[in-house]
Amino acid sequence: MRKHKLYELVLICAFIFTAIPVFAVDANQILKQVDEKLMPESYESYRKLINEEPSGRKREYTFYSVKKGIDKIAMYYLAPASEKGRATLRLGENMWLYIPNVGKPIRITSMQSITGGVFNNADIMQIDYQAEYNASIKEETKKEYILELKAKSKTVAYDNLKMWVAKEGLILEKIECYGVSGMLIKTLEFKEVKDFGEGLVRPSVVETNSPLYKGYRSYMIYQKIKSRKLSDEVFTLNYLPKLGELR
Repeated sequence: MRKHKLYELVLICAFIFTAIPVFAVDANQILKQVDEKLMPESYESYRKLINEEPSGRKREYTFYSVKKGIDKIAMYYLAPASEKGRATLRLGENMWLYIPNVGKPIRITSMQSITGGVFNNADIMQIDYQAEYNASIKEETKKEYILELKAKSKTVAYDNLKMWVAKEGLILEKIECYGVSGMLIKTLEFKEVKDFGEGLVRPSVVETNSPLYKGYRSYMIYQKIKSRKLSDEVFTLNYLPKLGELR
Protein backbone atom coordinates (compact mmCIF):
# COMPACT_ATOMS: atom_id res chain seq x y z
CA MET A 1 0.00 0.00 0.00
CA ARG A 2 2.78 2.39 0.94
CA LYS A 3 4.67 1.51 -2.22
CA HIS A 4 1.55 2.19 -4.30
CA LYS A 5 1.04 5.63 -2.72
CA LEU A 6 4.73 6.45 -3.13
CA TYR A 7 4.48 5.53 -6.80
CA GLU A 8 1.45 7.80 -7.21
CA LEU A 9 3.33 10.66 -5.54
CA VAL A 10 6.26 10.23 -7.91
CA LEU A 11 3.91 10.30 -10.91
CA ILE A 12 2.16 13.47 -9.64
CA CYS A 13 5.50 15.26 -9.07
CA ALA A 14 6.74 14.23 -12.48
CA PHE A 15 3.55 15.60 -14.08
CA ILE A 16 3.81 18.90 -12.22
CA PHE A 17 7.43 19.52 -13.17
CA THR A 18 6.91 18.60 -16.82
CA ALA A 19 3.75 20.74 -17.01
CA ILE A 20 5.53 23.88 -15.76
CA PRO A 21 7.47 25.52 -18.61
CA VAL A 22 11.05 26.46 -17.84
CA PHE A 23 12.18 29.80 -19.24
CA ALA A 24 15.87 30.45 -19.71
CA VAL A 25 16.04 34.22 -20.21
CA ASP A 26 19.10 35.19 -22.22
CA ALA A 27 20.01 38.88 -21.92
CA ASN A 28 21.84 39.03 -25.26
CA GLN A 29 18.85 37.48 -26.99
CA ILE A 30 16.62 40.14 -25.42
CA LEU A 31 19.05 42.80 -26.65
CA LYS A 32 18.97 41.34 -30.16
CA GLN A 33 15.18 41.48 -30.17
CA VAL A 34 15.24 45.07 -28.86
CA ASP A 35 17.43 46.02 -31.85
CA GLU A 36 15.07 44.24 -34.24
CA LYS A 37 12.07 46.00 -32.69
CA LEU A 38 13.71 49.40 -33.15
CA MET A 39 14.62 49.12 -36.83
CA PRO A 40 14.28 46.81 -39.86
CA GLU A 41 17.45 45.08 -41.04
CA SER A 42 17.74 47.52 -43.95
CA TYR A 43 15.76 50.77 -44.06
CA GLU A 44 15.44 54.48 -44.79
CA SER A 45 14.09 57.07 -42.38
CA TYR A 46 13.29 60.75 -41.93
CA ARG A 47 13.74 62.38 -38.55
CA LYS A 48 14.02 65.76 -36.92
CA LEU A 49 16.50 66.68 -34.18
CA ILE A 50 15.78 69.62 -31.91
CA ASN A 51 18.24 71.21 -29.47
CA GLU A 52 16.86 73.46 -26.73
CA GLU A 53 19.04 75.81 -24.66
CA PRO A 54 18.34 77.23 -21.17
CA SER A 55 17.60 80.61 -22.80
CA GLY A 56 14.75 79.02 -24.78
CA ARG A 57 16.65 79.18 -28.07
CA LYS A 58 16.00 76.22 -30.37
CA ARG A 59 17.93 74.82 -33.30
CA GLU A 60 16.39 72.19 -35.58
CA TYR A 61 17.89 69.70 -38.03
CA THR A 62 16.20 67.33 -40.46
CA PHE A 63 17.95 64.17 -41.63
CA TYR A 64 17.42 61.47 -44.22
CA SER A 65 19.09 58.27 -42.99
CA VAL A 66 19.78 54.82 -44.40
CA LYS A 67 21.02 51.80 -42.47
CA LYS A 68 21.98 48.23 -43.32
CA GLY A 69 22.93 45.37 -41.03
CA ILE A 70 23.94 46.02 -37.45
CA ASP A 71 26.77 48.51 -37.94
CA LYS A 72 26.40 50.54 -41.17
CA ILE A 73 24.53 53.86 -41.25
CA ALA A 74 24.69 56.96 -43.47
CA MET A 75 22.90 60.26 -42.98
CA TYR A 76 22.11 63.22 -45.27
CA TYR A 77 21.27 66.73 -43.99
CA LEU A 78 18.06 68.24 -45.38
CA ALA A 79 17.76 71.26 -43.06
CA PRO A 80 18.68 73.88 -42.03
CA ALA A 81 19.66 75.38 -45.38
CA SER A 82 23.14 76.20 -44.08
CA GLU A 83 23.78 72.49 -43.48
CA LYS A 84 21.98 70.98 -46.49
CA GLY A 85 24.16 68.64 -48.51
CA ARG A 86 26.32 67.53 -45.62
CA ALA A 87 26.49 63.79 -45.05
CA THR A 88 27.88 61.41 -42.45
CA LEU A 89 28.89 57.77 -42.58
CA ARG A 90 29.41 55.29 -39.78
CA LEU A 91 30.97 51.85 -40.23
CA GLY A 92 31.27 50.23 -36.82
CA GLU A 93 33.21 52.71 -34.69
CA ASN A 94 34.60 54.63 -37.68
CA MET A 95 32.81 57.87 -38.60
CA TRP A 96 33.21 60.51 -41.31
CA LEU A 97 31.64 63.87 -42.14
CA TYR A 98 31.33 65.09 -45.72
CA ILE A 99 31.05 68.87 -46.28
CA PRO A 100 30.39 69.88 -49.92
CA ASN A 101 32.71 72.91 -49.80
CA VAL A 102 35.56 70.77 -48.46
CA GLY A 103 34.97 67.89 -50.84
CA LYS A 104 36.93 65.32 -48.87
CA PRO A 105 35.31 63.41 -45.95
CA ILE A 106 36.93 64.13 -42.59
CA ARG A 107 37.14 61.80 -39.61
CA ILE A 108 34.93 62.50 -36.60
CA THR A 109 34.61 60.74 -33.25
CA SER A 110 31.69 59.19 -31.39
CA MET A 111 31.80 61.63 -28.47
CA GLN A 112 31.80 64.74 -30.67
CA SER A 113 28.51 66.33 -31.70
CA ILE A 114 28.08 67.49 -35.28
CA THR A 115 24.85 69.27 -34.30
CA GLY A 116 25.76 70.57 -30.84
CA GLY A 117 23.30 69.87 -28.02
CA VAL A 118 23.23 66.83 -25.77
CA PHE A 119 23.22 64.12 -28.47
CA ASN A 120 26.68 63.07 -29.60
CA ASN A 121 27.59 61.46 -32.93
CA ALA A 122 27.14 57.93 -31.54
CA ASP A 123 23.59 58.81 -30.43
CA ILE A 124 22.64 60.38 -33.74
CA MET A 125 24.16 57.58 -35.82
CA GLN A 126 23.20 54.77 -33.49
CA ILE A 127 24.09 51.28 -34.70
CA ASP A 128 22.64 48.12 -33.14
CA TYR A 129 23.33 47.84 -29.43
CA GLN A 130 24.30 44.18 -29.87
CA ALA A 131 27.18 45.31 -32.11
CA GLU A 132 28.76 47.29 -29.29
CA TYR A 133 27.67 45.66 -26.02
CA ASN A 134 27.33 42.39 -24.14
CA ALA A 135 24.23 42.23 -21.97
CA SER A 136 23.31 40.72 -18.63
CA ILE A 137 20.07 40.92 -16.64
CA LYS A 138 20.51 43.28 -13.72
CA GLU A 139 16.92 43.08 -12.47
CA GLU A 140 13.53 41.77 -13.53
CA THR A 141 10.10 43.05 -12.50
CA LYS A 142 6.61 41.98 -13.53
CA LYS A 143 6.63 44.50 -16.37
CA GLU A 144 10.27 45.12 -17.24
CA TYR A 145 13.69 43.68 -17.88
CA ILE A 146 16.50 45.90 -16.63
CA LEU A 147 19.65 45.06 -18.55
CA GLU A 148 23.24 46.00 -17.89
CA LEU A 149 25.27 46.44 -21.06
CA LYS A 150 29.06 46.33 -21.02
CA ALA A 151 31.03 47.76 -23.95
CA LYS A 152 32.91 45.20 -26.06
CA SER A 153 35.77 47.63 -26.66
CA LYS A 154 37.23 50.88 -25.31
CA THR A 155 36.30 52.76 -28.49
CA VAL A 156 32.56 52.65 -27.66
CA ALA A 157 31.05 56.00 -26.62
CA TYR A 158 29.81 54.71 -23.25
CA ASP A 159 31.52 52.11 -21.08
CA ASN A 160 28.23 50.69 -19.89
CA LEU A 161 24.51 51.22 -20.21
CA LYS A 162 21.56 50.49 -17.95
CA MET A 163 18.57 49.68 -20.15
CA TRP A 164 14.87 49.40 -19.27
CA VAL A 165 12.84 47.18 -21.62
CA ALA A 166 9.08 46.57 -21.34
CA LYS A 167 8.29 42.85 -21.36
CA GLU A 168 5.17 43.49 -23.41
CA GLY A 169 6.40 43.94 -26.97
CA LEU A 170 10.04 44.29 -25.82
CA ILE A 171 9.74 48.04 -26.24
CA LEU A 172 12.79 50.08 -25.22
CA GLU A 173 11.84 52.64 -22.54
CA LYS A 174 14.97 54.23 -21.08
CA ILE A 175 18.76 54.07 -21.12
CA GLU A 176 21.26 55.50 -18.65
CA CYS A 177 24.72 56.01 -20.16
CA TYR A 178 27.81 55.73 -17.93
CA GLY A 179 31.50 56.46 -18.42
CA VAL A 180 34.44 54.30 -17.34
CA SER A 181 34.49 56.03 -13.93
CA GLY A 182 30.86 55.06 -13.35
CA MET A 183 29.66 58.65 -13.75
CA LEU A 184 26.23 59.13 -15.34
CA ILE A 185 26.79 60.95 -18.63
CA LYS A 186 23.23 61.18 -19.91
CA THR A 187 19.78 59.61 -19.91
CA LEU A 188 17.84 58.66 -23.04
CA GLU A 189 14.07 58.30 -22.79
CA PHE A 190 12.07 56.57 -25.53
CA LYS A 191 8.53 57.92 -25.82
CA GLU A 192 5.34 58.01 -27.90
CA VAL A 193 5.10 54.50 -29.33
CA LYS A 194 3.91 54.66 -32.94
CA ASP A 195 2.96 52.17 -35.65
CA PHE A 196 5.21 52.91 -38.64
CA GLY A 197 3.68 50.14 -40.75
CA GLU A 198 5.11 46.83 -41.97
CA GLY A 199 4.83 45.51 -38.39
CA LEU A 200 7.21 48.11 -36.95
CA VAL A 201 5.87 49.49 -33.66
CA ARG A 202 8.40 51.51 -31.68
CA PRO A 203 8.93 54.81 -29.81
CA SER A 204 8.83 57.76 -32.21
CA VAL A 205 10.58 60.22 -29.86
CA VAL A 206 13.99 59.90 -28.18
CA GLU A 207 14.68 62.59 -25.57
CA THR A 208 17.96 63.14 -23.77
CA ASN A 209 19.25 65.24 -20.91
CA SER A 210 22.53 65.23 -19.05
CA PRO A 211 23.85 66.35 -15.66
CA LEU A 212 26.81 67.72 -17.64
CA TYR A 213 24.52 70.04 -19.65
CA LYS A 214 22.11 71.44 -17.08
CA GLY A 215 19.14 73.21 -18.60
CA TYR A 216 19.81 71.79 -22.08
CA ARG A 217 17.50 69.29 -23.77
CA SER A 218 17.69 67.48 -27.10
CA TYR A 219 15.20 65.18 -28.75
CA MET A 220 14.76 63.30 -32.00
CA ILE A 221 11.41 62.74 -33.68
CA TYR A 222 11.15 59.85 -36.15
CA GLN A 223 8.68 60.90 -38.84
CA LYS A 224 9.00 57.96 -41.22
CA ILE A 225 10.73 54.58 -41.18
CA LYS A 226 10.44 52.19 -44.12
CA SER A 227 12.20 48.97 -45.12
CA ARG A 228 14.41 49.37 -48.15
CA LYS A 229 17.02 47.17 -49.78
CA LEU A 230 20.33 48.97 -50.06
CA SER A 231 23.59 48.01 -51.74
CA ASP A 232 26.88 48.00 -49.85
CA GLU A 233 28.10 50.74 -52.22
CA VAL A 234 25.80 53.23 -50.44
CA PHE A 235 27.92 52.85 -47.30
CA THR A 236 31.22 54.00 -48.76
CA LEU A 237 33.11 57.32 -48.64
CA ASN A 238 32.82 57.72 -52.41
CA TYR A 239 29.01 57.57 -52.18
CA LEU A 240 28.63 60.32 -49.56
CA PRO A 241 28.31 63.18 -52.12
CA LYS A 242 25.49 61.23 -53.84
CA LEU A 243 23.60 60.17 -50.70
CA GLY A 244 20.80 62.68 -51.24
CA GLU A 245 19.99 61.08 -54.62
CA LEU A 246 18.55 58.05 -52.83
CA ARG A 247 15.48 60.04 -51.78
